Amino acid sequence: MPEEMGQGVVVTDVGPRDGLQNQPKILTPADRILLINALLEAGMQQVEVGAFVSAKAVPAMAGTDVVLENLQERAGHDGQVLSVLVPNYRGYELAVAAGARSVCMVLYGSDAMAQANVRMNRLQAESAAAKIIGQAKKDGVRVTSTIAVAFECPFDGAVDPGLIGEIVRRFLDLGADELCLADTIGAANPRQVRSLTGSVIQEHGAEQIGCHFHDTRALGLVNVYAALESGVRRFDASVSGLGGCPFAPGASGNVATEDVVMMLELMGCRTGIDLDALLRASELAQSLTGTAPGGRASAWLKRRKTHL
Repeated sequence: MPEEMGQGVVVTDVGPRDGLQNQPKILTPADRILLINALLEAGMQQVEVGAFVSAKAVPAMAGTDVVLENLQERAGHDGQVLSVLVPNYRGYELAVAAGARSVCMVLYGSDAMAQANVRMNRLQAESAAAKIIGQAKKDGVRVTSTIAVAFECPFDGAVDPGLIGEIVRRFLDLGADELCLADTIGAANPRQVRSLTGSVIQEHGAEQIGCHFHDTRALGLVNVYAALESGVRRFDASVSGLGGCPFAPGASGNVATEDVVMMLELMGCRTGIDLDALLRASELAQSLTGTAPGGRASAWLKRRKTHL
């Protein structure tokens, strides 16, 4: 293992947002708070706790204001960051009113995906996002800009890496605190990942670059490794592998947080996350949602506990 891989890695759990919004069972705000607190107790430094979206369009995210307000005592504790997704400027205003100090907004690698998700073309979505960044800078709110379908679009196919590079450049210049490259439908392969992350990091450095992988083709974890080799030190993951994508029928969820953390820790990459406590959070997620574990690490961690 190259010496530089032994550095700290930040893992953001997006399960309470990206994971839960794709589950058939809708959790109450109280149950969502239980899950988020379990993740924070495990030492998760960043958690995406919900989204300020239309409750009619995404009923699983109704009550995110209640969730955020009830977690305010944890915000900033031990450097832990609570983030929320905002789809537009109105969502940003609602998030800030509820006490949000960190927001995530979505950019797009294709017009078709932007149209399907927010009924705008790609450039219109970028213009709306730029307005949010401008206000967030004034408000002292941290902004993560996630580029959806950064590798492949379910409608248009392969995405031009040059276009993704342009989007990264523009939004870092605008003041985004982090740019996250998202393999939204789980179609990327390690060669693509290494190439795109390598070129982006060569131009901008690694500090503000993150990755978000899905495990649709069982390549989620190896794509994390490929990005790690390029120098990426920020990764999204979802507790118990919760998630999916409405535009990719049959797509499995995000790469499981347990899998990512176990691999990183075994490689000597510091995450600050307690695997036993993370396993308890994963079991809670399964109990609350009625789902089976989406990753592979949880089964091994359970066996290890039994034989200690």
